[in-house]
Amino acid sequence: MSQRARVYHYAACGTCKKALKWLAARGVACELTPIVEQPPSRAELARLIAASGLPPRKWLNTSGGSYRALVEARGKAAVEALTDAELIGLLAADGKMIKRPVVVAGERVLVGFSEAAYEAAFASR
Repeated sequence: MSQRARVYHYAACGTCKKALKWLAARGVACELTPIVEQPPSRAELARLIAASGLPPRKWLNTSGGSYRALVEARGKAAVEALTDAELIGLLAADGKMIKRPVVVAGERVLVGFSEAAYEAAFASR
């Protein structure tokens, strides 16, 4: 059975490269979407976040420059107080704010790279 996934990625991201290598080694065909140039829309993000089972805060790329600039501009307490709707708006406005890669395979949505999570998502397919 052929496996397919849509992968929102950033070409210079080491974690994305590792995830893509893992998927390729297991024969998963990937449709690549550059997350910085084509971030998911607000509506698409809301759907993906719900499907991932993770809260919007877990989608933040907290080690990235965009997030650090946000904390510097608004203060840590203000960023921690943002609502889910506000977080989704920030994520939709700046693809570098999103933890990556985001892998969409059917109804499954994975954020970041965890070999165990990928095994669980793709082993049974």
